[in-house]
Amino acid sequence: MRIGELAEKSGASRDTIRFYERNGLITSSKGNSPTNNYREYPEDSLFRLNFITGAREAGMSVADLRTIFDAMAGSCDQEAGHKVVAQKVEELEARAKQIEDVIAFLENALAD
Repeated sequence: MRIGELAEKSGASRDTIRFYERNGLITSSKGNSPTNNYREYPEDSLFRLNFITGAREAGMSVADLRTIFDAMAGSCDQEAGHKVVAQKVEELEARAKQIEDVIAFLENALAD
C-alpha cells in the first residue's frame, strides 16, 4: 500500500509515517513503476504503525521501540532488547496501578 492509504487507514500523518521510517520502525520499498518514485509499504505496516502509536502514547520512546524491533528481528543484542521490554512492562504496570487508584478514588467520590 502507498503512504496515502497507510495514513488514511492508520490516522497517522504522512510526515509521522516518514519519521518512523527514517528511524527504522517501519519499512517500505520502491514500487514497480519505472515512471514514479512511489514507496510501497507491506501489509503489516498498518498493524505495526498502530502498535507504535499506542506504545508512544503509553510513553515508549522511538529509541526503545527501535531496540525492541531490532531484537525481535535478531539484528541486535537479544539481551538488550529483553531488558528494554522488561523495563517497559514494569513501567506500564506501575502506570496501570496509578490509573486504577485514580479510578477507585473517583468512584468513591461518586458514591458519596
